[in-house]
Formats: sequence, structure tokens, C-alpha cells
Amino acid sequence: MKKISIVVPCYNEQEVLPLFYIEIQKVMAQMQEEHPDTAFELLFINDGSRDGTLVKLRELARQDARVRYISFSRNFGKEAGMYAGLENATGDYVVIMDADLQHPPAFLSKMYNYVLSGEYDCATTRRISREGEPKLLSWFSRKFYKIMNKISQTEIVDGAQDFRFMTRQMVDSILSMKEYNRFSKGIFSWVGFRTKYIEYENVERAAGTSTWSFWKLFRYALEGFFAFSTAPLTISSILGVVSCLVAFVMIIVIIIKKLAFGDPVQGFATLICAIFLMGGLQLFCTGISGQYLAKTYLETKRRPIYLVHETEKDVREEKESK
Repeated sequence: MKKISIVVPCYNEQEVLPLFYIEIQKVMAQMQEEHPDTAFELLFINDGSRDGTLVKLRELARQDARVRYISFSRNFGKEAGMYAGLENATGDYVVIMDADLQHPPAFLSKMYNYVLSGEYDCATTRRISREGEPKLLSWFSRKFYKIMNKISQTEIVDGAQDFRFMTRQMVDSILSMKEYNRFSKGIFSWVGFRTKYIEYENVERAAGTSTWSFWKLFRYALEGFFAFSTAPLTISSILGVVSCLVAFVMIIVIIIKKLAFGDPVQGFATLICAIFLMGGLQLFCTGISGQYLAKTYLETKRRPIYLVHETEKDVREEKESK
């Protein structure tokens, strides 16, 4: 039997979980008809949800032996959720997908066939449109990929998603990267392996609302810049050199004007502007260095990426004891 683990990170998904479970059941039944030697497990990661997500997961675990779940002690973020899912998945193949049905379960069969052929180690989806997404957010997303690919040696495909069907070898390679500050889009590309990109139109959420705000996405983008590029450090160094050259040229010009033409040095406002300019550049460059130092500090503390509060075993043991 070839086992497929489907990892589903969840945060406040009580409205969409029943819909997702119905759809994924249909897909699993269809795939088992096509491949009778295939077994499944559903591994839900409850990332400290504040609604009834955990209650729904308990119900699913009681009625379906294929359902497993891990509930965090608090919200650790989607990156931690994906890592926990990969670390605890027991399948020969592992899928990561969202519960909101923006990652269409119907794609699983096609993805499995690509990987099963032996030609690819991973099959993933790539959005070719962003319909339903705010235009400003779409613009920033496209710019992020362009900038990221210019300043980083790790290429990240524009529109590539976390919806991935991977071999155990690729999963183990990802798990070998134990870093605390995780940026999975970059990690998926960095480990390499042969990847098939399946293009599709954007799909809106089946229910509920997205928890990804502009500010969260902006912070996530910065995480990617600092995790997979040292270009910001180079930029800060270049700004420092350029500032020094400009200041040196200005000093020479002032001296020549004073000695050759007797032009008095004046301009209190100019002096203040120069002070603010140099001070701002210094703070900007120091801030960039501080971000890298902060990431290094968090890595050296070696804190766990996530903490578990409850799993499906607790529910099943309670059921058996009754």
C-alpha cells in the first residue's frame, strides 16, 4: 500500500471544515478507485484557532479513523503549521493544502499521477490570475516575486503556492532544514527536486474570511527577503559609501567656493537637512543589520517551532475508556 498524507493547516476554519471534508472524501474515494493500492490519512493542524475549529476536528476524528489532528498550545503561524504537518505525516507521499478550498482537492489525482510517473518529485499549483484579490495586494505580490528573484539566488516562481504533492525524499529534505525563521516558499525552491507546475485560475474561499491582512503579508515578504538574500546588507553598505562620497564632494565644493570666490558658507536649513539625511541613512542601515542580528538571535535560542496541546489520540483514548 502507498500511503498519502494530506496535511491541512487550520486557523479559524470552523465554517469551511465541513465543506472541505465532504470534498476531500469524494476525491479520496475517486483516487482509491483509480489506484486500489492507495491509502490516506488526513492530518489537520489547529494553529491556536479561537473559534470552533478544534471542536470540528474532534468530531471528525471520532467518526473517521483516517483523520488525525494536532492542536497547538497557541497560534504559531502557518509556517509552524506546515512544518508540524510534514514532521508528523507518516505517508509515502505528503500533500500540503489549505482548508478553504482555494486549493482545489480535485487537483490531487492529477498531481499524484505526475509524481507517480517518476518524472517529478513534486507537483504544485501556480496561479495565473488573481481575480477576487484586491488590486493593490496583487500589485505588491507581483513586485515581491520580481524583487525576490533579482536579489536572491533561490528562484521563486511567481504565483506558486503551498499546495504541493511531494515524495517522502523531498519531505525529508525539507525537514532537515531546522531553522526557526521559516519561509517555506523559499525552502521548497532551495531544496530543489523536479517540480511540475500546474497552472490554474484563482479560486475564492468557500466560506469564512481570510486572516491574511496586508500587514501580515508585508511581514511575510520581509521574512523572505531576510531568509534568502543578503542583498539588504549590501544595499546598506552601498548607501554608506555613496553618502560618504557625496559628503566629500560637497566639502570640496564649499572649500573651493570659499577660497576662490569668497562665497560665505550659509544656510542653516541646508545644514539641518543634511543632518537629517545622514541620520536617516544611518538608522536605516543600522535597522537592516538589526533585522539580520535579530534573526540570528532567535536561531541561537533554539526554541521549538511549535508546541502541542492536544492530538486525536486524546479523543480516541477518551472514547475507548468510556
